[in-house]
Amino acid sequence: MAKALVIGAGPAGLMAADVLSAAGHSVLIADAMPSAARKFLMAGKSGLNLTKVGSGFLGAYGDIPASMVAALSAFGPDQVIEWANDLGQEVFIGSTGRVFPVVMKASPLVRAWLKRLDAQQVKLQTRWRWTGWDGDDWVFETPVGMQSVSADIVILAFGGASWARLGSDGLWADQFPDDIAPFKPANMGFIVPWSNHMSSHFGSPVKGCTLVAGAQKSSGEFVISSRGIEGGGIYAISAAVRDGAPLTIDLLPSLSVEDIRKKLSRKGKESLSNVLRKLLRLDPVKIALLNEFGRPFPDDLANLLKNLSIPHSGPRPIDEAISVAGGLRFDALDDGFMMRGRAGVFCVGEMLDWEAPTGGYLITGCLATGRHAALAAIEYAAQLDAGGQ
Repeated sequence: MAKALVIGAGPAGLMAADVLSAAGHSVLIADAMPSAARKFLMAGKSGLNLTKVGSGFLGAYGDIPASMVAALSAFGPDQVIEWANDLGQEVFIGSTGRVFPVVMKASPLVRAWLKRLDAQQVKLQTRWRWTGWDGDDWVFETPVGMQSVSADIVILAFGGASWARLGSDGLWADQFPDDIAPFKPANMGFIVPWSNHMSSHFGSPVKGCTLVAGAQKSSGEFVISSRGIEGGGIYAISAAVRDGAPLTIDLLPSLSVEDIRKKLSRKGKESLSNVLRKLLRLDPVKIALLNEFGRPFPDDLANLLKNLSIPHSGPRPIDEAISVAGGLRFDALDDGFMMRGRAGVFCVGEMLDWEAPTGGYLITGCLATGRHAALAAIEYAAQLDAGGQ
């Protein structure tokens, strides 16, 4: 059987190691961090949204190549649920279709997964940082000095370029400069240079509104912070805003422009602040946003309330983003995610040039690509064996 090297112990790398070792291959996992699945464990602190059931799952990934479609079609939400159950982690489906472990954290799942890998004779080496090649060998800086590893199959699962302190620093891209689409932040907040009067609202959630960026809309909650705006509502449309779509907010999505005009026509001698609070039932943070971005108010306040422009100074730094776009281009890979210029070397997870919205799509994509590449690697190893006979 083939000797396999997996570099990176996130969900994509662990899935690849699981599939390869279950098929009888000898697997070594090398990871630069002190322990496995650091970013996965961090995601678990907020509930660990594994996947999302319901229609439109594939469409959420946007324009992806056929190889990515194949990976996700073979290992989608149903398969993720089955995988978690097989590891002894019961899941539940929330009202929006999001799937979480009942325990609402990642550590029990990771422990069960590592236990299974250990039973399948997978060897995990931590604090092993890949530095390059020595001929055909893969060279690592380790606590006991430089180590070289030869392997028939190599799975690269380096991660993206956000959350460097958890292992995804993107430095690996320097080794493949001709095959990289530039990294961009994904699922991130935006910098807003607030005036002083907004400071009392820092930390306040904004609910019951609709954010609009080009053709994209989001009704999710977002948060006013000292740095700008962040949270699920803005993350859902962050790619469109990042790529240049103007950002506006509908402060009263349940009312039409005409509905608002009718209410405003009944204001009598009421002050504008009372009208906004009593007749239109705007809460303090919405009124603050209106004052921040809407003054001087136009004669037709209704249109402004439905289309309040939110100026910003661009996305938060890439290292703060939940995930990234960009990475290794798919045209540098074959349909099994093997590098066209390096036979037997497969690439998976966030290091590939795709992006996913929040809602479990990122974790599912990492698991699916890890599995897809491992299955292709098994076929590749079989061809090697056949050629050597």
